[in-house]
Amino acid sequence: MPEVTQAGTGKRVLVVDDHETTRQTIARMLEAGGFSVVQASSANEALDRLARESQGIDMVLSDVTMPGMSGIDLSYQIRELYPSMPVAIVSGDVSELERSIIGRADVRFIKKPFHAESLYSAVKEAIRGQAS
Repeated sequence: MPEVTQAGTGKRVLVVDDHETTRQTIARMLEAGGFSVVQASSANEALDRLARESQGIDMVLSDVTMPGMSGIDLSYQIRELYPSMPVAIVSGDVSELERSIIGRADVRFIKKPFHAESLYSAVKEAIRGQAS
């Protein structure tokens, strides 16, 4: 992995993805960039984690397609329960309808595949409240 700046020093990200390998890869990328990471394998697990630790989490980064509750539905739940919590959705393939829904939820969209620096930048901007 290329050397990167410590973009996320002191910031804690909840990574949500039902695919363990993908979730762990994203977590390692973020950790290499100086972020602290907690993980959840489902939207429900993420909501449970937020209920216990919301004050210690700076943002949520979720896959869009998961069994049960999708990342989009999760983002709406988070907006309702934690209105100031930044959320970003990660996916390799999102339809125009899904992209429109993501936009209405006021969350950042990060398209896979991505490089470490673009991930750090998107996460930092989301934490600063600059959702696109």
